[in-house]
Amino acid sequence: MDSPVFALSDHYIERLAELDPGFATSLGIPGRDHLMTDFSPAGHEAQEALSRQTLAKLNALDQSSDTDRLAAGVLRNSLEMAEREFAAGEHLRAIRVLAGNVDYARSVFDLMPTETAEQWGTIAERMSRVPEAFEGMQQTWRLGLQRDVVAPRRQVLAVADMLEGWAGTDATTGFFPSLAEQARSIDGAPLEALRVAARNASAALLATARFLRTEYAPAADPRNGVGEERHALARQRYMGMHVDADDAYEWGLEEVRRLDAELRKCAAQIKPGATLEEVRQFLDTDPKHSIDGEENLRRWLQDLMDQAMSFLIGNGHFSIPESIRTIDAKISPPGGAAAQYYMPPSEDLSRPGSTWYPANGRTRFPLWSEPTTAYHEGVPGHHLQIGMAVVNREKLSRFQRNEFVSGHGEGWALYAERLMDEFGFLERPEYRLGYLYAQAFRAARVVVDIGMHCEKKIPVTWPWNPGESWTPELAFQFMSARSSSDDAFNRSEVDRYLGWPAQAISYKLGERVWLQLRDEAKAKHAAAFDLRAWHTYALDLGNLGLDLFKREMARF
Repeated sequence: MDSPVFALSDHYIERLAELDPGFATSLGIPGRDHLMTDFSPAGHEAQEALSRQTLAKLNALDQSSDTDRLAAGVLRNSLEMAEREFAAGEHLRAIRVLAGNVDYARSVFDLMPTETAEQWGTIAERMSRVPEAFEGMQQTWRLGLQRDVVAPRRQVLAVADMLEGWAGTDATTGFFPSLAEQARSIDGAPLEALRVAARNASAALLATARFLRTEYAPAADPRNGVGEERHALARQRYMGMHVDADDAYEWGLEEVRRLDAELRKCAAQIKPGATLEEVRQFLDTDPKHSIDGEENLRRWLQDLMDQAMSFLIGNGHFSIPESIRTIDAKISPPGGAAAQYYMPPSEDLSRPGSTWYPANGRTRFPLWSEPTTAYHEGVPGHHLQIGMAVVNREKLSRFQRNEFVSGHGEGWALYAERLMDEFGFLERPEYRLGYLYAQAFRAARVVVDIGMHCEKKIPVTWPWNPGESWTPELAFQFMSARSSSDDAFNRSEVDRYLGWPAQAISYKLGERVWLQLRDEAKAKHAAAFDLRAWHTYALDLGNLGLDLFKREMARF
């Protein structure tokens, strides 16, 4: 499209890819896969300068057409948010178990192709730069220490644990040595260079863990939460709209109460007279409700997503282009996130979208809670929404096709779970129980995230620990009562919320907006309302902040 706004968006993406090779890899932009992102203060300052300069250019452009208005609004929201976060020093304390610099620097290797000796040479070169990347992180964190802009101690120690897990126990274990050994089956692969780079990368992980434990942790923030001011900034980032903490907290509590009743009703269909915990225990341990082996699980998840894709296309619920009808189910590397996650396709679609399941040493996998998660991460969840944006080049700028505001994206994915329930895919009581647990878990997230970070109290009218202040242990208990997962996962989730403030609330509060907008459209169009047309209109907008999304959906 011949548009100055689209051209500026393209230029911004290209410049950001130059400054952030990990971003380039995620989009499939060639030429940067041998490099690591610069996590030093200079690297962060270069990205901030790009944001500031791009925003100034954007504000000088004509934005009178519908496509330019939307493209400019999405880009402006992101740039202004980046400026606010940089000014607040958020880049100086991005130490967290998920979505921090540490996780970003490792996970980029998951996206790199491994079929040829040349590709392994690229991996070896990038791996050789891992020590430099982690040294850059330490420089940034030291600057944060000097300015008294620090991360919570709990996150610091959790990240140190994660680094030590990735490093392994000797020169042959750990993430990088294991990755290097995968090249043994490829003729001509630079195996020795890979092994040397892997040892040095593991040493860098251990050195960073020591720095966090001995130098950073003693000066870290002793509080578990971040406080109302930082949380308000995070709410704006992850929702793209103003969220009143008191209103969201109270709504979350009422939604938990409603879903608790639904859970008990559904559980009674599976084992009448049993408690929820007894039903959960039964589904977790009964061999008829489980599958053995990572590969068998992977194939089962692949079949589940393929069946959903066929249904959505065959029944006319969505028009899905051929180019995004493939989605790969994969098992994620050990030692990382405890939750299943999605990786988008490359821009040219040569790398399909993929879901990653963390086996984390387990060999038997209960299946009752997996279908709803697969619909969330795959279709009609993240893969459909993000894939449609990738192929929608005529309507969306390059930046729009690669933007992700969590309230919109995670809200859609949670709405997608509900949609599959409405389509009858979760009629089996155990699958519907998994769906209800997913809903209750996300509602409980709203409560504990806001409760811990904004220092709320449990209402005196609540039957459980009334009037008490939230602590990580109380959050763990509250989440565990509404979780389909084990204790290890639930504890990791508490660490996630504390390190990634406001992200966890975006699922349920985002779904709340999607449902409100659907209800408004139904009321507006009455008998003429077409759900497929509404979905198409919404997905054609790409991913955007929820304030902007609401304004655009009012045009439907």
